[in-house]
Amino acid sequence: MSKLALSDEILMTVEKPARYIGNEVNAIIKDKEKVDVRFCMCFPDVYEIGMSHLGIQILYDMFNRYEDTWCERVYSPWVDLDKIMREKNIPLFALESQDPVIDFDFLGITLQYEMCYTNILQVLDLAGIPLEAKERTWEHPVVIGGGPCSYNPEPIAPFFDLFYIGEGETRYRELLDLYKKCRQQNASREYFLQEAGKLPGIYAPGFYEVTYHEDGTICAMTPTVEGMPTTIHKEIVTDFNQTDIYPEKPIVPYIKVTQDRAVLEVQRGCIRGCRFCQAGQLYRPVREKSLEFLKERAMTLLKHTGHEELTLSSLSTSDYSRLPELIDFLIEECDKKHINISLPSLRIDAFSLNVMSKVQDIRKSSLTFAPEAGSQRMRNVINKGLTEEVILHGAKLAFEGGWTRVKLYFMLGLPGETPEDIKGIGELCDKIAMVFFDTVPKDKRVNGKVQIVASTSFFVPKPFTPFQWAPQNTKQEFLDKAYLCKKGIMEQHNQKSIKYNWHEADVSVMEGVLARGDRRIAPVIRLAYERGCIYDAWGEYYKNDVWMQCF
Repeated sequence: MSKLALSDEILMTVEKPARYIGNEVNAIIKDKEKVDVRFCMCFPDVYEIGMSHLGIQILYDMFNRYEDTWCERVYSPWVDLDKIMREKNIPLFALESQDPVIDFDFLGITLQYEMCYTNILQVLDLAGIPLEAKERTWEHPVVIGGGPCSYNPEPIAPFFDLFYIGEGETRYRELLDLYKKCRQQNASREYFLQEAGKLPGIYAPGFYEVTYHEDGTICAMTPTVEGMPTTIHKEIVTDFNQTDIYPEKPIVPYIKVTQDRAVLEVQRGCIRGCRFCQAGQLYRPVREKSLEFLKERAMTLLKHTGHEELTLSSLSTSDYSRLPELIDFLIEECDKKHINISLPSLRIDAFSLNVMSKVQDIRKSSLTFAPEAGSQRMRNVINKGLTEEVILHGAKLAFEGGWTRVKLYFMLGLPGETPEDIKGIGELCDKIAMVFFDTVPKDKRVNGKVQIVASTSFFVPKPFTPFQWAPQNTKQEFLDKAYLCKKGIMEQHNQKSIKYNWHEADVSVMEGVLARGDRRIAPVIRLAYERGCIYDAWGEYYKNDVWMQCF
């Protein structure tokens, strides 16, 4: 490995220097003189969040299987190093080679969350790359975005050369080959971007003209170059059992990250169809990995990482058709090796509770339900497919199994919501508490009571969901609803057993603007960044007053 980009003196002054030194277990080092394409993969948030993202691990592994390509990584420097890099004019660098990001052929930025948009500008700025695509030349990397927010890329369109719409495993080889061909033929950057925009799933925003109606809504988006598609169709992986598109040796960090475990993706997509859920819509259709593949890859992942925990990843793990057989295999194998199994996204039913009681210390953990709405009427509106009877029966089974702490997730501000629906949240919590007292004898109650934690987030309408056109509540409406919800909980008989948390209203409103906005939002994002907004996804750094001034 080459010399570190940061001196020991700097590393000793920043929080968690291991974020910036690279050389982690399973990180891939190649000879840069022997590859044709250098690709820097970026997650525009702090290292611990970015390292927990499965999509980057999959693409990193895929790119590095290509002999002609070396893929490296970069994350947003934390605020302490950001300040030092600006003061000392240190260019942003990739972890593997420690080379400046500006020296790469591509900078691929994953777009997971709208509140990371100012961090994208932080990355470009620290790298010395012009913020707007129209100012770039071949001296700069091609900046390409992908991920769920790329389905409406318009608010950040001026900052990107290209967007990849859909799942990254399918078209990147064609894009890299086109790049190599254009560079060998000394083609212009503009020509490359035009040709790239004709590939399936690739959107080149610089070659589309937007016209508006008198009321400000979009009239049309018209290609300015012949051959460009008027509609971009998302890319999906059809053969989900290809063994070469799932990593065998994921990178293992030196420091604790958010998802500090081996991750096994069992399926992609979700059969549920909740009307507010963007991921459930974007990742359709449902595709499963074969049981044989998952058994083999689970053991390979644990062998090559040394992780002591394995988690099954999907939007709805309970819906994986071979789950009982997979669980039996994993329990047997992981028990021998003293490895813990984590099972998120399970329904609360007899099978799931039986499984969870086998794989975790039930006395120490809490169970999570996501009713999303307090009333059955509202759950039907959002197509949740979960009845009160099922929720209460699941709670009864859980309490019989020894659980004493339950987390409940709800949403406020849903289309068609009434005060009765909001009060229903407290009533449902109270009914669950009553189930506990009816089910668990006094002498078996830990600390004498049940703990119910009710959390409400605020509804944010997202593109490509059935609710994409629904009006979003104002900040004051959100806060009024949170107050009504809290009041409803305080009126319940078992209120002392119920704790209530709610999300930041300012951030939810801003997320809605960035999720559904168009190109006219881009100057606001740039101005907010120039006035010091970064890490907006982190409550302590979000500056709502600055954003409002920028608007």
